Amino acid sequence: MRLPSIVRLRLRSLFSRPVVDQELDEELQYHLDRQIEEHVAAGMSRNQARSAALREIAGLTQRKEECRDMRGFNFIDSLQRDFRYSLRQLRKNVGFTFTAIFVLALGMCASVSIFAFVDAALIKPLPYRDPARLLGVFEKLPFCTYCNLSYPDYVDWEKRNVVFTSFAAYQGNGRALSTPTGPQPVHIARVTDKFLPTLGVSPAIGRDFAPGDNLPSAPHTAMLSYAAWQHRYGGKRDIVGQAVTLDGDPFTIIGVLPREFHFAPVGQPEFWMAFQPSNECDNRRSCHGMYGVGRLKDGISLQTALANVTAVAAQLEKEYPGSNTGQGANVAPLAEGIVGNIRPILLVLLSGAALLLLIASVNVAGLQLVRSESRGREIAVRTALGASSGRLMGQFLTEAFVLAAAGAVLGLASAHWAIVLLKNMISENMMDGLPFLSDMRLNGHVLALASVIALASAALLSIPPSGRIWSSQVRAGLAEASRGSAGTTWRRLGSKMVVLELATAVVLLAGAGLLGKSLYRLLNVSLGVIPDHLLTLNVAMPPATYKTDAQTIAAVRQIASRIETLPGVQSVGFVGDGLPLDGNGNTTWFRVMGRPWHGEHEESPQRDVSTTYFQTLGAKLIAGRYFNDTEDRSKPRVAVVNQSFVRHFFPNENPLGPRLGDLQPKPNPIEIVGAVEDIREGPLDAPIPPVLYIPYTQSPDSYFALVVRTSRDEHSLLPALRTAIRQIDPNIVPVGGATMIDRINDSPSAYTHRSLAWLVGGFAALALLLGVVGLYGVIAYSVSQRSREIGIRMALGAQTGSVYRLILKEAGWLIVLGIAIGLAASLAAATLMRDLLFGVRSWDVATLASVATILGVAALLASFIPARRAASVNPVEALRAE
Repeated sequence: MRLPSIVRLRLRSLFSRPVVDQELDEELQYHLDRQIEEHVAAGMSRNQARSAALREIAGLTQRKEECRDMRGFNFIDSLQRDFRYSLRQLRKNVGFTFTAIFVLALGMCASVSIFAFVDAALIKPLPYRDPARLLGVFEKLPFCTYCNLSYPDYVDWEKRNVVFTSFAAYQGNGRALSTPTGPQPVHIARVTDKFLPTLGVSPAIGRDFAPGDNLPSAPHTAMLSYAAWQHRYGGKRDIVGQAVTLDGDPFTIIGVLPREFHFAPVGQPEFWMAFQPSNECDNRRSCHGMYGVGRLKDGISLQTALANVTAVAAQLEKEYPGSNTGQGANVAPLAEGIVGNIRPILLVLLSGAALLLLIASVNVAGLQLVRSESRGREIAVRTALGASSGRLMGQFLTEAFVLAAAGAVLGLASAHWAIVLLKNMISENMMDGLPFLSDMRLNGHVLALASVIALASAALLSIPPSGRIWSSQVRAGLAEASRGSAGTTWRRLGSKMVVLELATAVVLLAGAGLLGKSLYRLLNVSLGVIPDHLLTLNVAMPPATYKTDAQTIAAVRQIASRIETLPGVQSVGFVGDGLPLDGNGNTTWFRVMGRPWHGEHEESPQRDVSTTYFQTLGAKLIAGRYFNDTEDRSKPRVAVVNQSFVRHFFPNENPLGPRLGDLQPKPNPIEIVGAVEDIREGPLDAPIPPVLYIPYTQSPDSYFALVVRTSRDEHSLLPALRTAIRQIDPNIVPVGGATMIDRINDSPSAYTHRSLAWLVGGFAALALLLGVVGLYGVIAYSVSQRSREIGIRMALGAQTGSVYRLILKEAGWLIVLGIAIGLAASLAAATLMRDLLFGVRSWDVATLASVATILGVAALLASFIPARRAASVNPVEALRAE
């Protein structure tokens, strides 16, 4: 197909410009030579003929430009000229240039670095095949929407469901790995044989778990994470087929998982083991320690899947009333289950970064508006000389693009280091639960956002100077500029921009204040224990060595006795089901004796504790007694409960006595022998549930935790604890170790609130600075434009105080309006983030009043400087300058 001649000409002009320009020069020279020859033939001299020909052609350069314009497609030439002119203009105004670039880079850095978090957590798809078809599958109870399930229930759900192409279960855990230097604690995951096929993941080397690997009689098999393969075994490919020993049992390595594979619900295990039901809990339907994951069949919706698993749960409830009464089912997208807890946090941070970007953009637009006022004469002269509106707009847009591009480059460079800094702020334990954040970087999504921000900033920055092109005063610009008087645009639009900046700053300051107060309340919440000089340490004893209750109890007592002899140790206690702040899991079922019973059950977190546990923690006994050493399995069952338990089950009653029983028609009674003040077993910001404490000697476990009360520095005692335990048995593994104060400060809830408070506080501080600077710019510019008016007022007898009042009144209205709008917006914003607050109302009067006071005082101080300058105006000099 042959293109029209005009199109071919314009395409040739675009892509063969040197050749076309040479042809144009030759053509114009030809016409000039012909004109000269005609004049020479008419009797003129060669020089006279050339001058006359040039006058008739009206200049070769002008004609060349006209021909180029007629050709079209000359934007490259125009762009080059505009770019060079922009650089000259920006070099002439170094202060404006660097300020604008710095402020734009600041907003870009904040928004891009936080968006990198959002992209890694919420936007980037999970590293599995068709992740949108994956569902988390849970049991549902009145007090728990997404509960774990038992292995027998999983087996029934896997057989009876009709909505999943495959259904698997998983469980995170810990083991002791035998090494030449002694046993080491490692993190493991137990998964059923369909786990990897459900996710759509294949091993990097070796094979996956095969059907039958879950059977108790099958050989023990395990897979390595890629990191463990590299760090522990040097990436050797012959690792497949080798044996490792975990908790005294040999396992055969059958494969290695891919480098990019992670599964956040279980952290970052080094070993992935085939789930073989091998202990009492694994085979008991009432023991819940697993979670399910299923892949939906094509055409099956989430609602259909929920209806099906709910029906299966109802069948199991009828078949096993003793264990499944009141036990429903629930499903949720797997992505939601993985990132659901941090979604609101990231959205709050992204909103804060967006508000800071807004303030930065408004500030730079204000600077550009001031600068455009001083360019009125330039615009008027260029317009008078024939520059079109489109040509001028192209020039201003190029200048704005140069500024935005420079700000974007600096902002992206800063964002790279900000991302590294933010990643380093995440603790190792937190990162184990959020492995997808390890891939946080300046990827395509982040760079696309940066490009959008840069283009939007360029468009915004081009508006102020472009607006003057259509101003009714542009023709008067020559005379106006000669008097040095700019228009009132800045006073009109600038004041509105400052109100917007101040209001946005109020929102960020209020958010930071509420989060800061929330953090303070969280860190000072009552724990029910005395955290000072309290040390904690987890201990894992090999189950193969300590098989019986007697062996386990004897070893634990020996460890406690040895530690009590260490210098500075005042008391020692131990607990078998988790330390304070660990969580409200590990629940037990019971019934309240003497009340009607139809097979239903009550449920409460359970802790198995030593006789000295409460005294070591500093927990207060409010009724009855503690346990004694003789209360083992051969004695009647006893329990201690917390205040919440008493309030919930025995309000206005005496809780002591044989008040509880198991779920049998003829229950084995449990006597409540004491009650203690509430101990915060779960997260700092979670309500304290009813808790049941059982003697450790009636429910021993080879994995337990020590609590040690000391009179010396806790950190210095930790190595001695580990050494004492190793001396008793080298195969016993001390795990972790931290002071109670460190556990409080490093807990997930404290870390979350602290990170939010610091980041939003940083945004708020920058917003306050930019808002105050913007207000200062407005008032200072207003004073400079009103110098003649102020001079006349003072010449007519106005006092210094009246000049102060004149300027501060103008600033005061802007401050009051900005704070008022900001407080109203803050109430709405705080209401949206109320779930992230602890012990603080979204309309906390003290916080909002403090924010208004801080911003008001800072803004008035910024306004005082130009007011003082106005009051010191010399009337004679002001009038003479005009």
